[in-house]
Parts: sequence; C-alpha cells; structure tokens
Amino acid sequence: MPNPTLLVIAHGSRDPRHAATVHALVREVRRRRPDLRVATGFLDFNLPSVPAVLESLAADGVRDVVAQPLLLSRAFHAKADIPAVLSRAPSRLRVRQADVLGPSPLLSAALRRRLYEAGLTPADKPTTGVVLASAGSTDPEAIAVIADIAREWRHTGWCAVRPAFASARTPRTEDAVRELRELGCRRVAVARYVLAPGFLPDRIARGSAEADVLADVLGPAPEVARLLSERYETARRPVSAALGA
Repeated sequence: MPNPTLLVIAHGSRDPRHAATVHALVREVRRRRPDLRVATGFLDFNLPSVPAVLESLAADGVRDVVAQPLLLSRAFHAKADIPAVLSRAPSRLRVRQADVLGPSPLLSAALRRRLYEAGLTPADKPTTGVVLASAGSTDPEAIAVIADIAREWRHTGWCAVRPAFASARTPRTEDAVRELRELGCRRVAVARYVLAPGFLPDRIARGSAEADVLADVLGPAPEVARLLSERYETARRPVSAALGA
C-alpha cells in the first residue's frame, strides 16, 4: 500500500517571498523523504488553493492524504479554517489533519540555528538578551506557547529572554529590545518565531532597528523539514498505535 500523500497547507500571502519560502521548505522535505508524494496548497492569496489540490489528488487516484498545517501554534487557522476546508474534500479521499508544528524542541533548535547564522556563537549567550518575536494572536493558547518557550530559554544561559508580538498583543519587538538594553544585556538579538517572510515578519524586522542581531525566519531550516516528517508519521499511524496501545 502506498504511503499517504503529504499535503502541506500554508497560509499564503501577497508577498512573493512567502510562497517562495514555503516551496523551498517543501523541496527540503522531498529531499529528505523521496518515498513520499508531497503536495502544497494555500489557504489564501497564492495558488494552488487547498480545495484545488484535493480535487487534483482525488482525480489522480490518491485515496489517503495527511494534511500538515504550516502553523506554529493551534490558533484560529488550525482550529477552524483548515478543518472547514478539509471537510469539503472529495468523498473518495481519506484526509487526516496532522498537528501544528509547535511547540517542539526542533523549532527551538531551528531558532538557535538562525541566531548563530546571524553571527552569534554559544559563547555570546551570557551577554546576549534575546527577543523571541512572533506574529501574535488573539488566541490564549498561541500566546502561552511563546511565553513557555521564552521561559525555557531563560534557563539555557542567555542573559535574558523576552517574548514580543507583531500584532494583537504587546510588547512589540522594539519595546522588548529596549527593555533588554535597560536590563544591561551587552548585546540584543531578535529571533523571529515565524516560518516565512511577509507583512508581520517585516514589522518584527522594523522593530529590531536598535537590536544588534536580527535572525532570519525559520523557513527551510533542516529542523523544520524534519519536524514536518515527524508530524506526518504521527498522523498516519492508527490512533491505537499513536496512543501506545
């Protein structure tokens, strides 16, 4: 029996960098998993749309799909938008929705990778304050994830760590940068807890003007591609196996 097709579902954006980054990540997943058929669909702005991809897969004889949201937390899109779209899939398709990507130690590893690629080294940690900047959300569960990651990072050797948000919540990135300066951190770095470029990641970048280091978005980091594969494997297993029965 063939492996279920992996359908990667991205939000989409008017910014062409967003789709380009999504496609780069999907290429990395394909490189790591040549045994899988991997398709990409977008909720908005970009093509192909998720419904169009589902129709195309069904017409091509696919019967089993694992839908992987390219989302870092279980906010509105994961809880409402994506289940609604998947519920309208062709009846001959069996579609299972995988869990969102975050939180995960692999995402923390990808964040560290991006900080080190931006010029930091592990030796810099005691003198460097980190702003963990995310897009922001009105969903308390999503906000709690960012707060938890920041709290964990405070115990891993950084001078200090503060969460920040580009929308919906405060503090903003620039305020968190300023606070770390006032705390006496010799260096301030901004880690962007976002997957792809776009309007809100650009807002984070503008808020980082007074920081010393601005890390790139997570994008096609190897850890993110590995995480997609892990979420896929969990979703494809029978419920009894996933529960350890």
